[in-house]
Amino acid sequence: MTTSEHDWQTRPVESLTGVGSALAAKLARLGIQTAGELVRHYPRRYDDFSQIIPIKSMRPGKVTFKGQIERIAARYARGRKLHLTEAIITDGTGTVKAIWFNQSYLAKTFVQGTPVLLSGELKFVRNDLAMQSPAIEKTEAGRATKSTARIVPVYGETSGLSSKQLRAVMLPLMPLLATIVDELPETVRQQNQLVDLATALQHIHFPENQSQLAAAKARLAFDELWYLMLTSLVIKQEIATEPAPAIGFEVEVAQEFTRQLGFELTPHQKQAAWEILQDLGKTTPMNRLLEGDVGSGKTVVAAMAATMVMYAGYQAALMVPTEVLARQHAASLEPLFAKLGYPVSLVLGGQPAAAARAARQSLQTTEPRLIIGTQALLSDATRFGRLGLVIVDEQHRFGVNQRQLLKSKAGSLPHLLTMTATPIPRTLQLTVYGDLDISIIGAVPPGRTAITTKLADTAKREEVYQFVREQLTAGRQAFVVCPLIEDSDTRQVKSVTSEYERLKFGPFTRYKVGLLHGRLSAADKAAVMDQFAAGSIDILVTTTVIEVGVNVPNATVMLIENAETFGLAALHQLRGRVGRGEHASYCYLLADTKSTGTLERLRAIEKSTDGFRLAQIDLELRGPGQIYGRMQHGQLELDQADLTDVATLTKVRQSALKFLSDPQSLVKYPQVLARINALKSLTSLD
Repeated sequence: MTTSEHDWQTRPVESLTGVGSALAAKLARLGIQTAGELVRHYPRRYDDFSQIIPIKSMRPGKVTFKGQIERIAARYARGRKLHLTEAIITDGTGTVKAIWFNQSYLAKTFVQGTPVLLSGELKFVRNDLAMQSPAIEKTEAGRATKSTARIVPVYGETSGLSSKQLRAVMLPLMPLLATIVDELPETVRQQNQLVDLATALQHIHFPENQSQLAAAKARLAFDELWYLMLTSLVIKQEIATEPAPAIGFEVEVAQEFTRQLGFELTPHQKQAAWEILQDLGKTTPMNRLLEGDVGSGKTVVAAMAATMVMYAGYQAALMVPTEVLARQHAASLEPLFAKLGYPVSLVLGGQPAAAARAARQSLQTTEPRLIIGTQALLSDATRFGRLGLVIVDEQHRFGVNQRQLLKSKAGSLPHLLTMTATPIPRTLQLTVYGDLDISIIGAVPPGRTAITTKLADTAKREEVYQFVREQLTAGRQAFVVCPLIEDSDTRQVKSVTSEYERLKFGPFTRYKVGLLHGRLSAADKAAVMDQFAAGSIDILVTTTVIEVGVNVPNATVMLIENAETFGLAALHQLRGRVGRGEHASYCYLLADTKSTGTLERLRAIEKSTDGFRLAQIDLELRGPGQIYGRMQHGQLELDQADLTDVATLTKVRQSALKFLSDPQSLVKYPQVLARINALKSLTSLD
């Protein structure tokens, strides 16, 4: 391969030595199309074969030894269906047998007398110690080994592409790493005692010892976290430069609000409300996350903030992810705000034209009001007369692009309150959510009905159905949640359309079965939810469109099909749709329980109702991208960073703060600013 210092990373992999079109196609399945992407395909684990020991000292387990081929032969076995290659290797202290399957070329490559290195697992085979399919390489002076006598990288693989092949195409790229530009400022690298980027990349693939590997991982993890934290901190700084209306706290308004509620706020709710009201009094925009478990009363706290904003003469907007939830919020909040003297407008993408026009016209006045809507609030047709507060319900992020849209529609940046019932582990708060101030409602109000959660194998389906029938006969209602809307050729999981038909004409033919999913029209979704809320539908077969906010107190059973396909956060949210009334409630997780990993996760939610604990378990088991994949910014690409390592996160955050303490840092290092601007998309809902 001929290349220059500057362009080798962009070269297609097919141009690399030993990579033809067939291998390039396999690499593409791993998302690798260029040399630069290949270098950043990091090993997922390592086999330490670095210690060479004599044969006489070997014990069962992973071993490496040096010897020479005493004899080697290939033969067919099992009626010519299996090809065996067997070798005897000696080093003067003893001999070992090695066996390979369907690798007939080995007998021609490693002839009698060839000096070799072997690495692999030594174990008993027919009462004799032997190695099955060990890595084998010739010992040649000056030639680095790839698969033996070293710490051997093991990569994420795909069909027909092994780690051995990946090591073979990776090794020739190592000399080119010297030309890579290290964008991390030298002062930051020195302050944190980090190796340079070229060394880190070299040693993440081919470390000579564990110290080199640890240093490489530390450098690459630092990069991933440092730029994320910088981005969050820069966003926070930028928001602080924007002007916002100062909404003064009026104790009489707060007292009147609670009187109209008819119940006392919990201590946790009062603390969260106070933190929010303090932010509203500032002349810079609030950017706060209100975090609370399912049923903790976040909406009430947000409604108090909206009341204070409207009393000051401004509009407040509540943006939710679905039209079902928007209509439900309107139905529950409109009576409250009518008592307080404030109108409520509903803005939805699926509204009739006349209703949509009237709703949008009402927003352009300066009259204080509450505006409830979906992302239709961000459409070109929507303008605000005097917007003071935006509340984003059940979305994990409200990003840079959305803030700028609001600024253009409202004339200035309003205060922003984001609410989530998916608890965010502290370690994620330090990184991706560093631009947000956080308030936590740490307990649910007294009186919420406990929910019994049971994991059931799919073989026990009829027993679960019988329990559901008993609940329906007693006058209760049930949800059945499926992962898909329609059947899939590639995923063998339940779909709502097929399950609706099967349940309606099969196990629950005596009951009224309803269907709800995201592809229904807004009017149809609203009609189905109204019927379910009124009790005229007994079983609602649905997707996760009901995951957030839906409130039907008479529903006492949540049955989740293919529960193994959902994260713990989603399962916890779905479970929270029941237990909202006076009756005992139940959540059944129907799953294929044969997988150990599945059992571990689902047992966790069966035993715990603590959303914060479940979020931490999900983070540890599945990683941040999997947990927060439903954030529309996509998955976090953290290959080396461990978001459960608080010590490292704290160190990186301190470094980022120190870097930004110099106002000229981003001027001095434009490459850092470019990375920050690219990462800002992580906070976008686009």
